[in-house]
Amino acid sequence: MIAKSDLPGSSDEKVPEGLRPDGSPYRVLVVDDSMFIAKQLSQIFTSEGFEVLGTAADGAQGLDRYKEMHPRVDLVTMDITMPVMDGVTALEKILEFDKNAVVIMVSALGKEDVVKKCLLTGAKSYIVKPLDRRKVLERVISILKR
Repeated sequence: MIAKSDLPGSSDEKVPEGLRPDGSPYRVLVVDDSMFIAKQLSQIFTSEGFEVLGTAADGAQGLDRYKEMHPRVDLVTMDITMPVMDGVTALEKILEFDKNAVVIMVSALGKEDVVKKCLLTGAKSYIVKPLDRRKVLERVISILKR
């Protein structure tokens, strides 16, 4: 009997979701004041082939990192509540700098009004904490493949 793996082009091997059709990785900047959340997001992304270009601990740092890395950044995940500069302000400033920036907000439950403001400002989507690996990847992939 012929196994599926014996047929050309029918590999069961799953292609990592963080890769573009040409095989190069999508590049991500993670902005969150929680080292735990930043590490968790980074691990989720790298496990699927994304390249995490860097992390930032507040909105001001995130804005600076985005400007340094532009145009190599494909996606920014942005926490809302952070010291120095909050995520809403950082989102506005990133979009002033690059109107085509792809920013996904990361929010705790109960911040629906702030998330709505972010979406109206130009955020592409949002992810709710606590993080669910599958939901994070589904949301991110749906935005990047639009």
